[in-house]
Amino acid sequence: MSTSTLPAGATRSNTSSIAIVGALFFIFGFVTWLNGPLISFAKLAFDVSETLAFLIPSAFYISYFCLALPSSMILRRTGMKKGMALGLFLMAVGALVFGQFTTQRVYPGAVAGVFIIGAGLAILQTASNPYISILGPIEGAAQRIAIMGICNKLAGMLAPLAIGALVMHGMGDLSAQVATADAATKTQLLDAFAARIHGPYMIMACLLALLAVGILFSPLPEIRAEEVNSSGSNGRTSLFQYPHVWLGALCIFVYVGVEVMAGDAIGTYGAGFNLPLDETKFFTSFTLFGMLLGYVVGLIAIPRFVSQQRYLAFSAILGVVLTIGAFLTKGYVSVGFVAALGFANAMMWPAIFPLGIQGLGRFTEYGSALLIMGIAGGAVIPQLFVHLKQTHDFQLVFMALMVPCYLYILYFGVRGHDVGREKMPASRQ
Repeated sequence: MSTSTLPAGATRSNTSSIAIVGALFFIFGFVTWLNGPLISFAKLAFDVSETLAFLIPSAFYISYFCLALPSSMILRRTGMKKGMALGLFLMAVGALVFGQFTTQRVYPGAVAGVFIIGAGLAILQTASNPYISILGPIEGAAQRIAIMGICNKLAGMLAPLAIGALVMHGMGDLSAQVATADAATKTQLLDAFAARIHGPYMIMACLLALLAVGILFSPLPEIRAEEVNSSGSNGRTSLFQYPHVWLGALCIFVYVGVEVMAGDAIGTYGAGFNLPLDETKFFTSFTLFGMLLGYVVGLIAIPRFVSQQRYLAFSAILGVVLTIGAFLTKGYVSVGFVAALGFANAMMWPAIFPLGIQGLGRFTEYGSALLIMGIAGGAVIPQLFVHLKQTHDFQLVFMALMVPCYLYILYFGVRGHDVGREKMPASRQ
Protein backbone atom coordinates (compact mmCIF):
# COMPACT_ATOMS: atom_id res chain seq x y z
CA MET A 1 0.00 0.00 0.00
CA SER A 2 1.37 3.39 -0.92
CA THR A 3 2.11 5.92 1.76
CA SER A 4 -0.28 8.35 0.05
CA THR A 5 -3.13 6.50 1.71
CA LEU A 6 -1.75 7.25 5.15
CA PRO A 7 -1.57 10.54 6.99
CA ALA A 8 1.12 12.89 5.75
CA GLY A 9 4.61 11.68 6.51
CA ALA A 10 3.55 8.22 7.68
CA THR A 11 5.89 5.46 6.56
CA ARG A 12 5.40 2.78 9.23
CA SER A 13 4.69 -0.83 8.37
CA ASN A 14 1.13 -2.13 8.34
CA THR A 15 2.11 -4.61 11.07
CA SER A 16 1.17 -2.35 13.98
CA SER A 17 -2.16 -1.47 12.36
CA ILE A 18 -2.95 -5.15 11.76
CA ALA A 19 -2.10 -5.90 15.41
CA ILE A 20 -4.43 -3.16 16.69
CA VAL A 21 -7.31 -4.23 14.45
CA GLY A 22 -6.60 -7.84 15.50
CA ALA A 23 -7.19 -6.79 19.11
CA LEU A 24 -10.55 -5.35 18.02
CA PHE A 25 -11.47 -8.62 16.34
CA PHE A 26 -10.63 -10.39 19.60
CA ILE A 27 -13.25 -8.16 21.24
CA PHE A 28 -15.74 -8.97 18.43
CA GLY A 29 -15.26 -12.66 19.05
CA PHE A 30 -15.60 -12.57 22.79
CA VAL A 31 -18.79 -10.49 22.75
CA THR A 32 -20.39 -12.20 19.73
CA TRP A 33 -19.84 -15.78 20.86
CA LEU A 34 -21.33 -15.12 24.27
CA ASN A 35 -24.71 -15.29 22.52
CA GLY A 36 -24.74 -19.10 22.29
CA PRO A 37 -24.37 -19.75 26.05
CA LEU A 38 -26.65 -16.79 26.80
CA ILE A 39 -29.55 -18.60 25.10
CA SER A 40 -29.47 -21.30 27.79
CA PHE A 41 -28.79 -18.67 30.47
CA ALA A 42 -31.80 -16.56 29.43
CA LYS A 43 -34.10 -19.56 29.24
CA LEU A 44 -33.39 -20.41 32.88
CA ALA A 45 -32.73 -16.98 34.44
CA PHE A 46 -35.81 -15.32 32.95
CA ASP A 47 -37.92 -18.51 32.95
CA VAL A 48 -38.88 -18.05 29.29
CA SER A 49 -39.55 -20.43 26.42
CA GLU A 50 -36.83 -21.51 24.01
CA THR A 51 -38.37 -19.29 21.32
CA LEU A 52 -38.15 -16.22 23.56
CA ALA A 53 -34.63 -17.17 24.66
CA PHE A 54 -33.56 -17.00 21.01
CA LEU A 55 -34.42 -13.28 21.11
CA ILE A 56 -30.91 -12.83 22.55
CA PRO A 57 -29.06 -13.68 19.30
CA SER A 58 -31.94 -12.31 17.20
CA ALA A 59 -31.77 -8.85 18.81
CA PHE A 60 -27.99 -8.89 18.49
CA TYR A 61 -27.93 -9.71 14.78
CA ILE A 62 -30.96 -7.65 13.75
CA SER A 63 -29.20 -4.57 15.13
CA TYR A 64 -26.69 -4.90 12.29
CA PHE A 65 -29.52 -4.58 9.78
CA CYS A 66 -30.89 -1.50 11.53
CA LEU A 67 -27.57 0.27 12.19
CA ALA A 68 -25.27 -0.64 9.28
CA LEU A 69 -26.37 2.12 6.87
CA PRO A 70 -26.47 4.81 9.59
CA SER A 71 -23.00 3.56 10.55
CA SER A 72 -21.69 4.23 7.05
CA MET A 73 -23.01 7.80 7.25
CA ILE A 74 -21.38 8.26 10.66
CA LEU A 75 -18.09 6.91 9.33
CA ARG A 76 -18.15 9.32 6.39
CA ARG A 77 -18.13 12.14 8.96
CA THR A 78 -15.88 10.69 11.65
CA GLY A 79 -13.46 8.59 9.63
CA MET A 80 -12.82 4.92 10.34
CA LYS A 81 -10.58 5.42 13.38
CA LYS A 82 -12.99 7.60 15.38
CA GLY A 83 -15.83 5.38 14.21
CA MET A 84 -14.17 2.33 15.77
CA ALA A 85 -13.82 4.20 19.07
CA LEU A 86 -17.48 5.23 18.93
CA GLY A 87 -18.51 1.61 18.32
CA LEU A 88 -16.55 0.42 21.35
CA PHE A 89 -18.12 3.08 23.58
CA LEU A 90 -21.61 2.11 22.43
CA MET A 91 -20.82 -1.53 23.21
CA ALA A 92 -19.79 -0.46 26.71
CA VAL A 93 -23.19 1.20 27.18
CA GLY A 94 -24.92 -1.97 25.96
CA ALA A 95 -22.95 -4.16 28.37
CA LEU A 96 -23.92 -1.84 31.22
CA VAL A 97 -27.61 -1.99 30.25
CA PHE A 98 -27.60 -5.77 29.81
CA GLY A 99 -25.87 -6.42 33.12
CA GLN A 100 -28.17 -4.12 35.05
CA PHE A 101 -31.49 -5.32 33.60
CA THR A 102 -30.47 -8.98 33.74
CA THR A 103 -29.67 -8.66 37.43
CA GLN A 104 -33.17 -7.23 37.91
CA ARG A 105 -34.60 -10.00 35.69
CA VAL A 106 -36.27 -7.54 33.32
CA TYR A 107 -36.10 -9.45 30.04
CA PRO A 108 -37.07 -6.62 27.62
CA GLY A 109 -34.32 -4.47 29.16
CA ALA A 110 -31.78 -7.28 28.82
CA VAL A 111 -32.72 -7.77 25.15
CA ALA A 112 -32.38 -4.00 24.64
CA GLY A 113 -28.88 -4.20 26.11
CA VAL A 114 -27.95 -6.94 23.64
CA PHE A 115 -29.36 -4.79 20.82
CA ILE A 116 -27.18 -1.83 21.90
CA ILE A 117 -24.10 -4.07 22.01
CA GLY A 118 -24.93 -5.21 18.48
CA ALA A 119 -25.38 -1.59 17.39
CA GLY A 120 -21.89 -0.76 18.63
CA LEU A 121 -20.51 -3.77 16.83
CA ALA A 122 -22.32 -2.68 13.65
CA ILE A 123 -20.35 0.58 13.68
CA LEU A 124 -17.15 -1.23 14.62
CA GLN A 125 -17.53 -3.88 11.91
CA THR A 126 -18.61 -1.40 9.24
CA ALA A 127 -15.32 0.38 9.88
CA SER A 128 -12.90 -2.44 10.62
CA ASN A 129 -13.78 -4.95 7.90
CA PRO A 130 -13.20 -2.64 4.93
CA TYR A 131 -10.26 -1.14 6.81
CA ILE A 132 -8.42 -4.46 7.03
CA SER A 133 -9.56 -5.42 3.52
CA ILE A 134 -7.96 -2.35 1.90
CA LEU A 135 -4.99 -2.04 4.26
CA GLY A 136 -3.05 -3.95 1.61
CA PRO A 137 -3.72 -5.50 -1.83
CA ILE A 138 -7.37 -6.60 -2.10
CA GLU A 139 -6.30 -9.95 -3.61
CA GLY A 140 -4.64 -10.83 -0.27
CA ALA A 141 -7.46 -9.50 1.89
CA ALA A 142 -8.68 -13.00 2.76
CA GLN A 143 -5.29 -13.73 4.30
CA ARG A 144 -5.40 -10.60 6.47
CA ILE A 145 -8.99 -11.28 7.48
CA ALA A 146 -7.96 -14.84 8.33
CA ILE A 147 -5.51 -13.39 10.86
CA MET A 148 -8.39 -11.34 12.23
CA GLY A 149 -10.49 -14.50 12.31
CA ILE A 150 -7.91 -16.31 14.41
CA CYS A 151 -8.05 -13.46 16.94
CA ASN A 152 -11.84 -13.55 16.76
CA LYS A 153 -12.23 -17.28 17.27
CA LEU A 154 -9.61 -17.55 20.01
CA ALA A 155 -11.73 -15.07 21.94
CA GLY A 156 -14.85 -16.95 20.90
CA MET A 157 -13.47 -20.17 22.34
CA LEU A 158 -12.73 -18.43 25.61
CA ALA A 159 -16.13 -16.74 25.90
CA PRO A 160 -18.28 -19.86 26.57
CA LEU A 161 -15.64 -21.18 28.97
CA ALA A 162 -15.47 -17.88 30.85
CA ILE A 163 -19.22 -17.39 31.16
CA GLY A 164 -19.61 -21.09 31.95
CA ALA A 165 -17.16 -20.86 34.84
CA LEU A 166 -18.26 -17.47 36.18
CA VAL A 167 -22.01 -17.56 35.61
CA MET A 168 -23.45 -20.83 34.32
CA HIS A 169 -21.84 -23.41 36.61
CA GLY A 170 -24.27 -25.87 38.15
CA MET A 171 -27.10 -25.05 35.72
CA GLY A 172 -28.26 -28.66 35.51
CA ASP A 173 -28.73 -28.96 39.28
CA LEU A 174 -30.29 -25.50 39.50
CA SER A 175 -32.78 -26.31 36.75
CA ALA A 176 -33.85 -29.43 38.67
CA GLN A 177 -34.24 -27.41 41.90
CA VAL A 178 -36.33 -24.74 40.13
CA ALA A 179 -38.61 -27.39 38.62
CA THR A 180 -39.62 -28.67 42.07
CA ALA A 181 -39.53 -25.42 44.10
CA ASP A 182 -42.51 -23.39 45.25
CA ALA A 183 -43.06 -19.93 43.72
CA ALA A 184 -41.18 -17.97 46.39
CA THR A 185 -38.16 -20.30 46.43
CA LYS A 186 -38.12 -20.39 42.63
CA THR A 187 -37.96 -16.60 42.46
CA GLN A 188 -35.18 -16.51 45.04
CA LEU A 189 -33.13 -19.12 43.17
CA LEU A 190 -33.52 -17.41 39.79
CA ASP A 191 -32.77 -13.95 41.23
CA ALA A 192 -29.50 -15.25 42.66
CA PHE A 193 -28.63 -17.00 39.38
CA ALA A 194 -29.36 -13.90 37.25
CA ALA A 195 -27.29 -11.71 39.58
CA ARG A 196 -24.17 -13.71 38.69
CA ILE A 197 -24.02 -11.83 35.37
CA HIS A 198 -23.68 -8.38 36.94
CA GLY A 199 -19.99 -8.36 37.86
CA PRO A 200 -18.65 -9.80 34.59
CA TYR A 201 -20.68 -7.38 32.47
CA MET A 202 -19.75 -4.35 34.54
CA ILE A 203 -16.08 -5.28 34.08
CA MET A 204 -16.69 -5.75 30.36
CA ALA A 205 -18.31 -2.30 30.13
CA CYS A 206 -15.32 -0.64 31.79
CA LEU A 207 -12.82 -2.44 29.55
CA LEU A 208 -14.72 -1.51 26.39
CA ALA A 209 -14.83 2.16 27.42
CA LEU A 210 -11.08 2.12 28.11
CA LEU A 211 -10.43 0.49 24.73
CA ALA A 212 -12.48 3.22 23.03
CA VAL A 213 -10.15 5.85 24.52
CA GLY A 214 -7.14 3.73 23.55
CA ILE A 215 -8.21 3.55 19.90
CA LEU A 216 -8.55 7.35 19.73
CA PHE A 217 -4.90 7.74 20.75
CA SER A 218 -3.59 4.70 18.82
CA PRO A 219 -1.27 4.99 15.81
CA LEU A 220 -3.91 3.66 13.41
CA PRO A 221 -3.70 5.64 10.14
CA GLU A 222 -6.77 6.97 8.37
CA ILE A 223 -7.38 5.30 5.00
CA ARG A 224 -9.33 6.84 2.13
CA ALA A 225 -11.19 4.02 0.43
CA GLU A 226 -11.64 5.92 -2.84
CA GLU A 227 -7.87 5.95 -3.28
CA VAL A 228 -7.01 2.34 -2.46
CA ASN A 229 -10.13 0.42 -3.59
CA SER A 230 -10.99 2.14 -6.86
CA SER A 231 -11.84 0.22 -10.00
CA GLY A 232 -10.66 3.04 -12.18
CA SER A 233 -12.65 5.62 -14.12
CA ASN A 234 -15.62 3.38 -14.87
CA GLY A 235 -18.13 6.24 -14.69
CA ARG A 236 -20.43 4.52 -12.25
CA THR A 237 -22.50 6.86 -10.12
CA SER A 238 -24.54 4.54 -7.88
CA LEU A 239 -24.12 1.46 -5.74
CA PHE A 240 -26.93 -0.09 -7.81
CA GLN A 241 -24.46 -0.25 -10.69
CA TYR A 242 -22.38 -2.82 -8.77
CA PRO A 243 -24.48 -6.03 -8.78
CA HIS A 244 -21.73 -8.06 -7.11
CA VAL A 245 -22.05 -6.09 -3.85
CA TRP A 246 -25.78 -6.87 -3.61
CA LEU A 247 -25.15 -10.54 -4.30
CA GLY A 248 -22.39 -10.35 -1.68
CA ALA A 249 -24.82 -8.92 0.89
CA LEU A 250 -27.15 -11.87 0.35
CA CYS A 251 -24.16 -14.19 0.62
CA ILE A 252 -23.22 -12.63 3.98
CA PHE A 253 -26.87 -13.07 5.05
CA VAL A 254 -26.88 -16.83 4.43
CA TYR A 255 -23.29 -17.27 5.64
CA VAL A 256 -23.91 -15.65 9.03
CA GLY A 257 -27.08 -17.73 9.28
CA VAL A 258 -25.17 -20.99 8.90
CA GLU A 259 -22.36 -19.74 11.16
CA VAL A 260 -24.81 -18.99 13.97
CA MET A 261 -26.59 -22.31 13.41
CA ALA A 262 -23.29 -24.18 13.75
CA GLY A 263 -22.05 -22.04 16.65
CA ASP A 264 -24.81 -20.51 18.76
CA ALA A 265 -27.54 -23.06 18.00
CA ILE A 266 -25.36 -26.15 18.43
CA GLY A 267 -26.35 -26.37 22.11
CA THR A 268 -30.03 -26.42 21.18
CA TYR A 269 -29.25 -28.99 18.47
CA GLY A 270 -27.47 -31.19 21.02
CA ALA A 271 -30.39 -30.80 23.44
CA GLY A 272 -32.57 -32.39 20.75
CA PHE A 273 -30.76 -35.66 21.54
CA ASN A 274 -31.37 -35.08 25.28
CA LEU A 275 -27.69 -34.51 25.94
CA PRO A 276 -26.91 -33.04 29.42
CA LEU A 277 -27.31 -29.27 29.83
CA ASP A 278 -23.95 -29.02 31.60
CA GLU A 279 -22.33 -30.41 28.42
CA THR A 280 -24.30 -28.61 25.69
CA LYS A 281 -23.31 -25.18 27.06
CA PHE A 282 -19.73 -25.86 25.93
CA PHE A 283 -20.56 -27.09 22.39
CA THR A 284 -20.02 -23.63 20.90
CA SER A 285 -16.33 -23.89 21.82
CA PHE A 286 -16.02 -27.04 19.69
CA THR A 287 -17.37 -25.22 16.64
CA LEU A 288 -15.00 -22.33 17.26
CA PHE A 289 -12.06 -24.72 17.52
CA GLY A 290 -13.01 -26.01 14.08
CA MET A 291 -13.13 -22.45 12.79
CA LEU A 292 -9.71 -21.76 14.28
CA LEU A 293 -8.26 -24.72 12.38
CA GLY A 294 -9.99 -23.49 9.24
CA TYR A 295 -8.43 -20.06 9.58
CA VAL A 296 -4.96 -21.55 9.96
CA VAL A 297 -5.41 -23.65 6.80
CA GLY A 298 -6.81 -20.65 4.91
CA LEU A 299 -3.98 -18.44 6.08
CA ILE A 300 -1.48 -20.90 4.60
CA ALA A 301 -3.40 -21.65 1.39
CA ILE A 302 -4.71 -18.22 0.29
CA PRO A 303 -3.52 -16.78 -2.06
CA ARG A 304 -0.35 -18.89 -2.24
CA PHE A 305 -2.01 -22.09 -3.50
CA VAL A 306 -5.61 -21.14 -4.26
CA SER A 307 -7.62 -17.97 -4.86
CA GLN A 308 -10.06 -16.74 -2.24
CA GLN A 309 -13.05 -17.35 -4.54
CA ARG A 310 -12.07 -20.98 -5.25
CA TYR A 311 -11.47 -21.68 -1.57
CA LEU A 312 -14.92 -20.21 -0.88
CA ALA A 313 -16.47 -22.66 -3.36
CA PHE A 314 -14.61 -25.58 -1.74
CA SER A 315 -15.79 -24.48 1.72
CA ALA A 316 -19.41 -24.37 0.54
CA ILE A 317 -19.22 -27.91 -0.86
CA LEU A 318 -17.68 -29.12 2.40
CA GLY A 319 -20.54 -27.43 4.29
CA VAL A 320 -23.11 -29.42 2.28
CA VAL A 321 -21.27 -32.71 2.92
CA LEU A 322 -20.96 -32.12 6.67
CA THR A 323 -24.60 -31.04 6.97
CA ILE A 324 -25.75 -34.26 5.31
CA GLY A 325 -23.42 -36.16 7.66
CA ALA A 326 -25.11 -34.52 10.65
CA PHE A 327 -28.52 -35.54 9.31
CA LEU A 328 -27.54 -39.17 8.79
CA THR A 329 -26.08 -39.67 12.30
CA LYS A 330 -27.29 -39.30 15.89
CA GLY A 331 -26.10 -38.07 19.29
CA TYR A 332 -22.53 -36.95 19.82
CA VAL A 333 -21.50 -38.02 16.29
CA SER A 334 -24.15 -35.78 14.75
CA VAL A 335 -23.10 -32.90 17.03
CA GLY A 336 -19.52 -33.55 15.90
CA PHE A 337 -20.53 -33.02 12.27
CA VAL A 338 -22.20 -29.73 13.24
CA ALA A 339 -19.09 -28.62 15.12
CA ALA A 340 -16.98 -29.54 12.06
CA LEU A 341 -19.00 -27.01 10.08
CA GLY A 342 -16.84 -24.47 11.91
CA PHE A 343 -13.93 -25.60 9.72
CA ALA A 344 -16.04 -25.23 6.56
CA ASN A 345 -17.34 -21.82 7.62
CA ALA A 346 -14.01 -20.35 8.72
CA MET A 347 -12.79 -18.81 5.46
CA MET A 348 -16.19 -17.77 4.13
CA TRP A 349 -16.35 -14.28 5.64
CA PRO A 350 -12.68 -13.56 4.79
CA ALA A 351 -13.44 -14.43 1.15
CA ILE A 352 -16.96 -13.00 0.78
CA PHE A 353 -16.26 -9.56 2.23
CA PRO A 354 -13.34 -8.47 0.03
CA LEU A 355 -15.00 -9.99 -3.05
CA GLY A 356 -18.16 -8.06 -2.23
CA ILE A 357 -16.50 -4.64 -1.84
CA GLN A 358 -13.80 -5.02 -4.52
CA GLY A 359 -13.61 -2.05 -6.85
CA LEU A 360 -16.28 0.08 -5.13
CA GLY A 361 -14.02 3.14 -4.74
CA ARG A 362 -15.92 6.02 -3.13
CA PHE A 363 -18.84 3.67 -2.50
CA THR A 364 -16.75 1.38 -0.28
CA GLU A 365 -18.27 2.59 3.03
CA TYR A 366 -21.81 2.18 1.72
CA GLY A 367 -21.03 -1.19 0.15
CA SER A 368 -19.49 -2.31 3.40
CA ALA A 369 -22.61 -1.20 5.27
CA LEU A 370 -24.75 -3.20 2.85
CA LEU A 371 -22.68 -6.30 3.54
CA ILE A 372 -22.83 -5.69 7.30
CA MET A 373 -26.63 -5.50 7.02
CA GLY A 374 -26.45 -9.08 5.77
CA ILE A 375 -25.38 -10.12 9.28
CA ALA A 376 -29.12 -10.04 10.03
CA GLY A 377 -29.13 -13.59 8.65
CA GLY A 378 -27.90 -14.57 12.10
CA ALA A 379 -31.27 -13.43 13.45
CA VAL A 380 -33.53 -14.91 10.78
CA ILE A 381 -32.23 -18.40 10.03
CA PRO A 382 -31.84 -19.60 13.66
CA GLN A 383 -35.33 -18.26 14.42
CA LEU A 384 -36.69 -20.32 11.52
CA PHE A 385 -34.91 -23.34 13.01
CA VAL A 386 -36.29 -22.90 16.53
CA HIS A 387 -39.84 -22.41 15.21
CA LEU A 388 -39.87 -25.18 12.59
CA LYS A 389 -38.31 -27.79 14.87
CA GLN A 390 -41.36 -27.56 17.12
CA THR A 391 -43.46 -29.30 14.47
CA HIS A 392 -40.84 -31.15 12.39
CA ASP A 393 -37.81 -33.34 13.05
CA PHE A 394 -35.05 -30.98 14.18
CA GLN A 395 -32.35 -32.74 12.12
CA LEU A 396 -34.45 -32.49 8.96
CA VAL A 397 -35.13 -28.79 9.63
CA PHE A 398 -31.42 -28.19 10.22
CA MET A 399 -30.48 -29.77 6.89
CA ALA A 400 -33.32 -28.09 4.98
CA LEU A 401 -32.14 -24.66 6.15
CA MET A 402 -28.39 -25.20 5.83
CA VAL A 403 -27.99 -26.89 2.43
CA PRO A 404 -29.66 -24.13 0.34
CA CYS A 405 -27.52 -21.54 2.13
CA TYR A 406 -24.31 -23.39 1.30
CA LEU A 407 -25.42 -23.82 -2.32
CA TYR A 408 -25.89 -20.05 -2.66
CA ILE A 409 -22.45 -19.47 -1.14
CA LEU A 410 -21.10 -21.90 -3.76
CA TYR A 411 -22.77 -19.83 -6.50
CA PHE A 412 -21.25 -16.60 -5.20
CA GLY A 413 -17.78 -18.15 -5.06
CA VAL A 414 -18.01 -19.56 -8.58
CA ARG A 415 -19.94 -16.83 -10.39
CA GLY A 416 -21.81 -14.30 -8.25
CA HIS A 417 -18.74 -12.31 -7.13
CA ASP A 418 -18.01 -11.40 -10.75
CA VAL A 419 -21.51 -10.45 -11.93
CA GLY A 420 -21.48 -6.96 -13.42
CA ARG A 421 -17.71 -6.66 -13.08
CA GLU A 422 -16.59 -8.01 -16.46
CA LYS A 423 -16.14 -4.53 -17.90
CA MET A 424 -14.40 -3.21 -14.83
CA PRO A 425 -10.62 -3.08 -14.95
CA ALA A 426 -10.37 -4.38 -11.38
CA SER A 427 -12.07 -7.64 -12.35
CA ARG A 428 -9.12 -8.53 -14.57
CA GLN A 429 -6.41 -7.67 -12.09
